[in-house]
Amino acid sequence: MDTGSDTGSDTGSGAVPGSDTGLDTGPDTGPDTGSGTMRAVSWAGPGRLEEHEVPVPPTRPDRVLVRVSRVGVCGSDLAILRGQHARAEPGVILGHEFVGTVAASGSADAPPVGTQVAVRPLIACADRGTVPPCRACASGNAHVCAALGLYGVDEPGGLAGYVSVRAAAVHPVAQGVPPERAALAEPLAVAVHAVARSGLTAGATVVVFGAGPIGLFTALVARRGGAGDVLIVEPNAWRRGIAERYGFATLAAGEDTPALIRERTRGEGADLVFDSAGHPAVALQLTEAARIQGTIVVVGVYKTPPAVDLRTVNFAEHRLIGTRVYTRDDFITAIGLIETDELGLSALPTRTFPLDEAADAFAAAGGGEGSVKVLIEPARTAGNQGNA
Repeated sequence: MDTGSDTGSDTGSGAVPGSDTGLDTGPDTGPDTGSGTMRAVSWAGPGRLEEHEVPVPPTRPDRVLVRVSRVGVCGSDLAILRGQHARAEPGVILGHEFVGTVAASGSADAPPVGTQVAVRPLIACADRGTVPPCRACASGNAHVCAALGLYGVDEPGGLAGYVSVRAAAVHPVAQGVPPERAALAEPLAVAVHAVARSGLTAGATVVVFGAGPIGLFTALVARRGGAGDVLIVEPNAWRRGIAERYGFATLAAGEDTPALIRERTRGEGADLVFDSAGHPAVALQLTEAARIQGTIVVVGVYKTPPAVDLRTVNFAEHRLIGTRVYTRDDFITAIGLIETDELGLSALPTRTFPLDEAADAFAAAGGGEGSVKVLIEPARTAGNQGNA
């Protein structure tokens, strides 16, 4: 999940209509050996990705060199491709949802070489050595840093053979966990944080708008936390089918959605409403879906400020909560849930593309069907199915 731009998470589309979403490939110099250069995919401007050869990052003090095994394609990556991200600049190596293994380290605190790790991709001002740090960082809330950045946006990301990250960003993952599942740690941490912020109590009725990765994960974490009836609202029939496979009741999104929600809740509305869609049509329905003195949690990030019925927030005394990414503890909790597979994420439909089919991966991620999460394997190319 991005730190301050559109997540595009659960209702957005991928490719820019009428634009070139093809992958510009540089000279084919063979597979990355990790000895000096590596293949990477960067954003080359609206609608354009570029695969090219770049130097492997050097080992630096307090940094860990991670050999990337899988990278998730997020809604914010799609926003970057469309040219709709406020901070991303052409030339940045994309990818903030990534896992890999420790290849080298300049930090005594890093896990041993060969350890599988998930990277917490947030970059706070305290991480950059800003003195004094902002108030959020100084109070232990670096996830809402006033100048929060992200690997894959503000520094090189995971769509490469290797990436250099700060040692504090690296978290071990049990070796037996497949990288396809380990790569879900970042979006799952978003859901863990959202449910933690919500004040969920046992038996609460929950409505989640959006059945993309964040919405589905939020529903799963809420159910694990003791929620009673959990209902997911999603316009895409394929995604509704996946939610139902996980045992959730679903509704197709529409103008009558709030009325249908009230029918299911004895005319009252839900105790908790999570907006994991980030869509203007959803914003107008949130207050209608929540009961009097209910709680609304905004998880998806809007591209522009949406219209919201604040008068109903007054009259119903709704509690309106924002969430932004996750804390370090949330990320560690997400890794634990992945390691135990308590949420059944081993059954999540995913699809993995080689690095030189990154454009196809982005198109698939924007399509909304066929896989809940699209992944890219940087060590593999279409012409070389083995590891580099």
